Amino acid sequence: MIHVFLDDARRCPPGFVHARSAEECLLLLKECEVDVLSLDYDLGWGQPSGMDAVCGLIAAGRFPRRIYLHTSSDVGRQRMYQALYAARPDGVQLFNGPVPEETLREIARASKP
Repeated sequence: MIHVFLDDARRCPPGFVHARSAEECLLLLKECEVDVLSLDYDLGWGQPSGMDAVCGLIAAGRFPRRIYLHTSSDVGRQRMYQALYAARPDGVQLFNGPVPEETLREIARASKP
């Protein structure tokens, strides 16, 4: 089980796998069981956005257990949240904001050998 942090610019939190593009994120969702997915919206000029990752995961039906939206784009956050809310299966937790500090600490602690 892994945790995925989709962002092209921010530092990846300890215990997460860093996906720098929508394509990397979708590949991780396809190949791995994902517990926490934290999404950014803007992934670089002219590049697919976090919304593209959301559309891909919905189309593939590859939902993680928990989804957080850490983007600073209010419009992007709302678009992703609305699409995910409408499509998420029972049991998938969706949060309209970043991963809480306590959860980040728990994930970091659990990833240490």
